[in-house]
Amino acid sequence: MPAPPVPSDDLTEFGYRQELRRSLGGFSAFAAGFSFVSILTTVFQLFGFGYTFGGPLFFWSWPFVLAGQVLVALVFAELAARYPLAGSVYQWAKQLARGFAGWLAGWMMLLGCVVALAAAAIALQIVLPSVWSGFQLVGGDPSVTSPTGATNAVLLGTLLILFTTVVNAAGVRVMARINDVGVAAELIGVAVLIGGLALFAVRGPQVVVHSVPVSDGASAAGIGGVLASALMAAYVLYGFDTAASVAEETRDARRAAPRAVLRAVLVSGLGGLAVVLTALMAAPSLTDGELAGHGLPYVITAVFGDTFGRIFLADVAIAVIVCTLTIQTGTIRLIYAMARDNALPFSARLSGVNPRTGTPLWPAVVSGALAIALLGVNVGNPTLFSTITGTSVVVVYLAYLLVTGPLLVRRLRGRFPAEPGLFSLGRWALPVNVAAVAYGVVMIVNIAWPRAEIYDLAGSGSPWLLLFPVEFVGAALLIGWCCWLRLRQTTAPALEPAV
Repeated sequence: MPAPPVPSDDLTEFGYRQELRRSLGGFSAFAAGFSFVSILTTVFQLFGFGYTFGGPLFFWSWPFVLAGQVLVALVFAELAARYPLAGSVYQWAKQLARGFAGWLAGWMMLLGCVVALAAAAIALQIVLPSVWSGFQLVGGDPSVTSPTGATNAVLLGTLLILFTTVVNAAGVRVMARINDVGVAAELIGVAVLIGGLALFAVRGPQVVVHSVPVSDGASAAGIGGVLASALMAAYVLYGFDTAASVAEETRDARRAAPRAVLRAVLVSGLGGLAVVLTALMAAPSLTDGELAGHGLPYVITAVFGDTFGRIFLADVAIAVIVCTLTIQTGTIRLIYAMARDNALPFSARLSGVNPRTGTPLWPAVVSGALAIALLGVNVGNPTLFSTITGTSVVVVYLAYLLVTGPLLVRRLRGRFPAEPGLFSLGRWALPVNVAAVAYGVVMIVNIAWPRAEIYDLAGSGSPWLLLFPVEFVGAALLIGWCCWLRLRQTTAPALEPAV
C-alpha cells in the first residue's frame, strides 16, 4: 500500500504567507546546519582548550556529547517534518507550549545565536596570525588568551561580521552559493586532514586510554578535567537545527529538513571525532605543552610543514568565514520568525522582507550590530574566548531543553501522535525524548559549573566571573519576562497562554 501523501509546505495552514524565496535544495539545507557546526572552525578553536583540561582522555567527552546531540536531533527531525517553518526552535516551542514558555525558547535561542555569532568570529584569531603575522594588527602576543590577542580577535571578528552582514543582506541565493562552496571546501579539508594525520601518526589509537600530563611538571587530568573538557564537544555540536531554520526557503521542506538536520549532526560529529583522534595520534609530543598551548595549528604545522600547513590553515579560515555567515543566517531567520508573530520589540520593521532580495534586511543589521557590541565590550579581556564560548553553550542548550521538555510532557499525555507520511521515531519516540531531556539537563549543569579555568583565567577569585553563565541566564530571564509582559498586550497568537 503506498504511503499517504505528505502534507503541502503551504504556509497558509500555519497562518503565514510565503515571503521568503523557496530556492534551496537538500544539500544547501544540510550545508546550513553543517557550516553552523563547522568542524574546522570549532575544533580548531577549542582543541587546545579541551586538551588542557583532559589531556588525551578529553577524547571521551566527544562520543558522549555526540550521542546526546543525536538524541536531540532525532527529536528535532520529527518537529522539522511537522512544522517546516523559519526559526525552527522558536516555532517548535511555540507549537508545544504557548505563552511565556513557548516564547522563552525563541528568546533564549536568539541570545544564544548572537553570542555564538561573536564566538565564531573570534576564531579568526586562532587561525590568521598563524598563516601570516601581519594579521596580528595590534602587535604583541597573538594568543587569544592574552590582552593583545583578545583585542586583535575583536578587530578581526568585527570585520568578519560586517562582511557576513552584507552577504546575508544580499539574499539567500548569494549566501547559499558561498555556503555551498565553503562546505565543499571544508569537507575536502576534513578528509585531507584526517588522512594526512593518520598517515603520519606516531602512536596508535590507544593514546585515548592513557592519562598523561599536558606539559612538563603538570599532573595528569582527573575526572573533573574530563568533565570540563566536554565544553569543546558541546560547543562544536550545536546549531544543526539551522538546517531546519531555512525550511521556508527549502524545496519539499517536510522531507528535506529532517534529513538535513540528522545529516548535519552525524557528519559533523563523526568527522570531528576522527579529527580529534588522528590529531592525538600524530602530535609530535603530548607533554611539551605545545598541544595545550597552540592546539591543532601546532599539529598541522609540525606534521605537514610550514608551507602546506599555512595553506591548510587558510582553508580553515574559509571555514570560519562560512561558519560565521551561516550562524548569522540562522539568527536572521529566528528574528524574522519571532517578529512576524509580533513577538519582539519593533516587530513591524524586523518582520519586513526586502522585495528585491527576498531577505529580511533589518534582522541582518540588528544581529550584526549586537554581535559586534558584544565583542566591543570585551576589548582586551583575556577571558573573552572561554567566557563567550561557555555562555553560548548554556544558553543554546537551555533553548533546546525548552523544546524537548514540553514535547516530552505532550508525549506522556498522549497528545503527540505520529502523523502518517512524516518522519517519526515510532515506538522509540518516548525513550529517545526522555534521554534527550536528561542529556540536556546534565550538560547545562556541567558547562555552567563555576570553574575558574573557564570563567576566571586571571585567577581573581571573583564570584561574579565564576557565575557569569548563571548571571547571564538570570538577566535574560528577567529581561525576557518584562519584554513578554509588554508584548502580551498585543493580539499575537504566539503570546497567548496555552489552553
